[in-house]
Amino acid sequence: MDMVAGEKNGAGRTADPSPDHPLAAGVDHVPVPRAIEAGKAPPHTGSLARRMMVIAAGWITILLLAGGFALERTLTDLVEDNFDDQLEYNMTGMITSAEIIDGEVWFSRSLGSQKFMEVDSGLYYQISADGYDPYPSRSLWDRTLDLRADHSVTTSQFYDSNQFANEPLRVLERSVQLPGSDTRWTFAVAASRDELVEQIGRVRSILVWSFAVLGLGLFIMAALQSIYGLRPLRRVRAAIQRIRTTGTNRVTDPLPLEVQPLVEELNALLAHSEKQAEEARTHAGNLAHALKTPLTVVNNAATAKAPDLPDTVIREATTMRRHVDHHLARARAVGRRAVGLASTPVCESAEAVRRAVERLYPNVRFDLDGKRDARVAIERQDLDEILGNLIENAAKYGGGSVFVTVDAESIGNERTGQCVIWVEDDGIGIPEEERIRIFDRGARLDTGKPGTGLGLAIVRDVAEIYGGGVELGESEDLGGLLVKLSLPRGPAQTDVPA
Repeated sequence: MDMVAGEKNGAGRTADPSPDHPLAAGVDHVPVPRAIEAGKAPPHTGSLARRMMVIAAGWITILLLAGGFALERTLTDLVEDNFDDQLEYNMTGMITSAEIIDGEVWFSRSLGSQKFMEVDSGLYYQISADGYDPYPSRSLWDRTLDLRADHSVTTSQFYDSNQFANEPLRVLERSVQLPGSDTRWTFAVAASRDELVEQIGRVRSILVWSFAVLGLGLFIMAALQSIYGLRPLRRVRAAIQRIRTTGTNRVTDPLPLEVQPLVEELNALLAHSEKQAEEARTHAGNLAHALKTPLTVVNNAATAKAPDLPDTVIREATTMRRHVDHHLARARAVGRRAVGLASTPVCESAEAVRRAVERLYPNVRFDLDGKRDARVAIERQDLDEILGNLIENAAKYGGGSVFVTVDAESIGNERTGQCVIWVEDDGIGIPEEERIRIFDRGARLDTGKPGTGLGLAIVRDVAEIYGGGVELGESEDLGGLLVKLSLPRGPAQTDVPA
């Protein structure tokens, strides 16, 4: 019995590609950027080291500016508070030692600062009251303070004054009523703000230099961290260059833990490419070996001018065409598998194949059951090719009934990594001793029906390329042949990359 039909124009069949078609080379056409085709470097998104240093420099600058501003305000406030505390200290000393004798103010002890006795020393005091002449410090000499605080308030009042040319002042005033006097006296202490400005300037200068040195150190640290941290990537580049120049096929250099997954994926890619190259060499060798004998037969017949030369050419050309079709099917499957992870709905493909086969075999009854949402990790064209072969064979060699069950072995059980598809018919089946041989290329048990004997061989090879397999058995329900097709499950539609 021949389990495969010949050239396909119906379910799951693909026409022969033209010489200019991308499939003529056995691999789907994948667009390649022009820069890569021309051998130029692919576009990049910039330097990782530069990006890391720019990010580090930006954050360091922001943090230093924010921290410097906050620290500057804090230290400036401390300096100003300390300056005011000194004025408050002198004020307290004046009030506690002041006495009114015969309408004049006298101090019972010396004041805390000698500057009150030095002319234009920058530290001044003045005591005044309504109806009395102001009593200034000797440091004021012939000047008086222009007081402007609210004298009805008994608490200390600070303010800045510019009444003296080229000498801004910080003034503290307080109104008190001394013992033995009914008069409210106003005490004022003033100090030149030049010293305060100088202190604030020194603080700011120290902060600027300190933060500049700290920022430079952090920038250098970030640069060294980027250079040293990215050194393993340069080692990976050197290892890849050695692969290209020395012929090694793996990256074996010890690398940091963060880079190791990249190296593992790279080694897996190299292994995958090596496997594909080996498969390509094997296919080329098998095809060459398969074509060698028919070509030799044709050449000998032509050389000997055999009378059956036309029949010999037709027969051997058919054999060569069979081998070419088989290897093209494998090459197409390998090429599409390399494109990426596919996800194809099984029932959708099976329905399309069933509609096509029904036009060829209108008297056959089809039944499709199982998981309606099952998906397999295989390209749609290859799934159509596989199901087309199996369903058409079941229709051709069965007794009139074909059952297809999708994800059969997971019904009622936990889903496994393989989606198993059953294709059953009510024919006479295949003897157990012939079930292995029938997968050979060109093997046919029924030579009375047209076919090339490639169908099951193509089904097996394409399924194995995608990590699946195919087995033959006996259908318990229909009594004919049972084909168990196993294919890896595909991700859900929402998981498929766009």
